[in-house]
Amino acid sequence: MQDLNDMLFFAEVAERGGFSAASRALGVPKSRLSRRVAELEASLGVQLLQRSTRRLSLTPAGETFLRHCVDVREAAGAAVEAVAREQKEPRGTVRLSCPVTLAQSSLGVLLPRFMRRHPQVRVEMLVVNRPVDPVEEGMDMALRVRAQVENSASLAARVFGHSRALLLAAPELLARSGPPARPEDLARLDSVAMTAADGRAGMTLHGPGGATFHYVQAPRYMAGDLATLRYAVLAGVGAGMLPDYLCRDDLREGRLVQALPGWAPVGGIVHAMFPPRRARVPAVRALLDFLSEHLAEDDPLRDPHERGAGCALPAS
Repeated sequence: MQDLNDMLFFAEVAERGGFSAASRALGVPKSRLSRRVAELEASLGVQLLQRSTRRLSLTPAGETFLRHCVDVREAAGAAVEAVAREQKEPRGTVRLSCPVTLAQSSLGVLLPRFMRRHPQVRVEMLVVNRPVDPVEEGMDMALRVRAQVENSASLAARVFGHSRALLLAAPELLARSGPPARPEDLARLDSVAMTAADGRAGMTLHGPGGATFHYVQAPRYMAGDLATLRYAVLAGVGAGMLPDYLCRDDLREGRLVQALPGWAPVGGIVHAMFPPRRARVPAVRALLDFLSEHLAEDDPLRDPHERGAGCALPAS
């Protein structure tokens, strides 16, 4: 009987376009994958992959065999999920990725609460400021904060809420420079930013009645990390754009205030992207539900009716 693992290995190599990508997704050494696929071809007596120095391509026999391998893989996954759904208590490992500031400000607090609620669940979180493809990197879900939800034919999305970027300043800075009364007054405030091309950074602010203002600044201080910039804003070095979820306590306790109330850039959508079938696994579904319930809590500026309003939708 054919080794079903070899069929899985072949499917991953074929779908991901190479042994390196399949190795990262499966956690299997590249050399082992190459050997097992070669042994598979030998046992079948047919070449499945056309190898060149630049890329892999499927032979006609490989295309036919891949369709059957995918069917076997999906059937095996469905069997595991069917058993998992019979479990009353979620268990197993959930793998997710999360942007650094969201992990430091929200997920770092929430995940221990989730794990206390579900003691048989393990969590592996990749904290990184780069795009993560959950299929390519073997994740159950990728948390994101973006202006739009990705249009994807292979992934589903779950929206947890909305994040806002706020132009914030320490009361000390406003007392020293004078609080701005209109957008043009922002020019007299020192500022901080993550990046600045040729020493200047710009963004569009949206204000009352649909008004807009292109805010151009020459930052006094730059750092490529929002948590680091927050310290500079707190110290009165300059005004800066920070996400609301990073500075809830600072706003609530008055350590930071909005430099120009009513004016802010377009916010982001806090959401998760995931392979649809993974959401049927109890542990993954439990975490998605938990984040929908809790991720938008404790925001002093958000309308209470918006909290916990997460929903499932196709990423289309």
